[in-house]
Amino acid sequence: MGSRLDANSQLVTSVVAAIKRQGDIAFGNIIGSNIYNILGIGGATALIAPSAVPPEIVGFDNLVMVGISVLVVVFAWTGLTIRRGEAAVLLAGYAGYIFVTWP
Repeated sequence: MGSRLDANSQLVTSVVAAIKRQGDIAFGNIIGSNIYNILGIGGATALIAPSAVPPEIVGFDNLVMVGISVLVVVFAWTGLTIRRGEAAVLLAGYAGYIFVTWP
């Protein structure tokens, strides 16, 4: 649940940055958040209490995370901007992910 709350706050931060025409901040916010969550939180947690990664995370969430990360890089690479249509695809993907994973 914590990761969904974090994702929602990251979405709000990115939307506000985009409204203020600061796309580089929105992009950096998402990429930086992903890097911090994976390496910082994941690493600290594993140091304190090593445990196995649940199979549903390995089988689904990791694939979604890698796929969306690659998609964002491809979108940003083409013209160094994320256009509205591309943003709509990303937002629809987020909504789909929440729908699929909602308890």
